[in-house]
Amino acid sequence: MIFKKSFTQDTVNGVRMGEGKVAFRGFQMNVHCFFTDGILIDTGAKSLEKYFVPYLNQLNIGKVVLTHFHEDHTGNAAHIEEKLQVPLYMDNTMIEYCREKADYPLYRQIFWGKRKPFHASPLEDTFQSANATWSVIETPGHAIDHLAFLNQETGQLFTGDLYCQVRTKVALREESIPVIIESLKRVLAFDFDEVFCSHAGPLRDGRTALNRKLDYLTDLQGNILKLYEEGKQPEQIKKELFPKKYPITIFSAGEWDSLHIIRSIIKQEQVASRT
Repeated sequence: MIFKKSFTQDTVNGVRMGEGKVAFRGFQMNVHCFFTDGILIDTGAKSLEKYFVPYLNQLNIGKVVLTHFHEDHTGNAAHIEEKLQVPLYMDNTMIEYCREKADYPLYRQIFWGKRKPFHASPLEDTFQSANATWSVIETPGHAIDHLAFLNQETGQLFTGDLYCQVRTKVALREESIPVIIESLKRVLAFDFDEVFCSHAGPLRDGRTALNRKLDYLTDLQGNILKLYEEGKQPEQIKKELFPKKYPITIFSAGEWDSLHIIRSIIKQEQVASRT
């Protein structure tokens, strides 16, 4: 299989960004890492290590904080631990998982590489960089251990995969849209200006972007529940609300699918009705 890979660097308002891209037959995915005030946020994918590693090696990294355990964010964590001897931090939930060999579907190993085991320490509610205190905000939904990081000095918010795009059309099998909605509400309660998304990059007027996503998901949740209450099954709801076929659904053998959006919303409603 022929994969096209590329890497770009940029700096926005004191935040250095490395962005790697992987493309295959017209299907492209990207991921950023961010560096500011001695803090590296995420490490990029193992499949892009020939780009990310030289970039990371030139930074004066004091500590690494990881938004979540997924391999496109942790792929070069082992290099940083072993070669740069820099401490890594993440939510406690998946620390033990990351100490073992990677275990995720083959298509993800082909696309993002197979990350090596690494050792991280648990984050507390805040941490320090050279010139700032940072808030650690729990934002599960996309991943069970997902975190966002807010630089209290600059008002810059790093959201991992919480945003990605406004109009979510597919989701991972384990994702929960209702939980993502609550996570969006949680971060919007903080005071911030700029937003840096691990896939969309820097967002102009980030608060508005996050509010737009919250509004979209809330409306989508309402529409799905209305159709479900009318007696329609998830597959029927998918045909009505998500008629388009997305390449990632085929490429991932269904691990990414619009059905997972619908099922997560219905599941949450069923749980709520029993309590």
